[in-house]
Amino acid sequence: MKKALIIGAGGVASVVVHKCCQHPDVFGEIMIASRTKSKCDALKEKLENTTKTKIQTAQVDADKVPELVALMKQFQPDICINVALPYQDLTIMDACLECGVDYLDTANYEPLDTAKFEYKWQWAYRERFEKAGLTAVLGCGFDPGVTGVFSAYALKHQFDEINYIDILDCNGGDHGYPFATNFNPEINIREVSAKGSYIEDGKWVETEPMEIKREYNFDQVGMKDMYLLHHEELESLAIHIPGIKRIRFFMTFGQSYLTHLKCLEDVGMTSIEPIMYEGREIVPLQFLKAVLPDPASLGPRTVGKTNIGNIFIGKKDGKEKHYYLYNVCDHQECYKEVGSQAVSYTTGVPAMIGAMMVLKGLWKKPGVFNVEEFDPDPFMEQLNLCGLPWKEDFNPVLVP
Repeated sequence: MKKALIIGAGGVASVVVHKCCQHPDVFGEIMIASRTKSKCDALKEKLENTTKTKIQTAQVDADKVPELVALMKQFQPDICINVALPYQDLTIMDACLECGVDYLDTANYEPLDTAKFEYKWQWAYRERFEKAGLTAVLGCGFDPGVTGVFSAYALKHQFDEINYIDILDCNGGDHGYPFATNFNPEINIREVSAKGSYIEDGKWVETEPMEIKREYNFDQVGMKDMYLLHHEELESLAIHIPGIKRIRFFMTFGQSYLTHLKCLEDVGMTSIEPIMYEGREIVPLQFLKAVLPDPASLGPRTVGKTNIGNIFIGKKDGKEKHYYLYNVCDHQECYKEVGSQAVSYTTGVPAMIGAMMVLKGLWKKPGVFNVEEFDPDPFMEQLNLCGLPWKEDFNPVLVP
């Protein structure tokens, strides 16, 4: 039995904690640590009498390496599961290096003052993790995360080479609010208000925000509008999946969401540039986050399903082949199991599985890796066992 330090206490962290507690044979002891210890204590109180996993809690500021180091030296975890903010990835990686702890996160590092998603800052840690004999797994949520595992699985079992990948992220859920985000509002709005991009013939092609729109009929959800976004896994998959000619990412949005977002943009509320207000400096987007509903509170009121997956076009035995690999997840079923909606669930479950892969030695090797660089088979097996069963379509409708 191993020890895991879980940094964060939001919606995704709650799912990670619940799922770790369902596997005490792997996660013998966990520590939940966050800036707000009361959230950690609430999770411990809810779960400690339902599991054989031992649970501790702690207060930590993940922006401060010395605090992280002190906590890791005290608890001595085998792995750190980072489900805090992406701005904090590098400080947590620094602490892991100092303390000899394996690392896993669900989103790549992003500077606080620049809405820019790319892996260069974390890939720069490769040599240090190799020399330390430690494993760092980057982007092990659903997208990025499962979408990379899906790609590795498709290449291993269905194709000789993959030429085109379209990643489709559909949330058909309804939370009943005029406007809310299904994960951290600050991260969500930075992501969707940034310029879109995709990779074609080895080059980035940039688009205006929400410029490219498609419609798609999603299994168990129905017809939805979806928009091309920049997303971090495009960068890693274009490198690690041989034969790629084009890779795109689409996410669904309803018209009400887009109308509210446009209004907020027009009045400056989505800006990440600091302004002075009543003698103090504030960031408009951070203020907006404070007044919007907490994504962790959406669970009981969200109904509907998510559908997330990859459509592949490639070659097998010299012939063109099409293949769609996806998961459908029900918001209310997630809430019944772990008290969270499906967006948190589909991120938290893969994070737990990734940590399980490292702790079992199945994904354990020195260096910094994206998920598609590991054997997908044991991870895919656990998806079916842990609440995210996958489906295959060998004749999918393609995205123009």
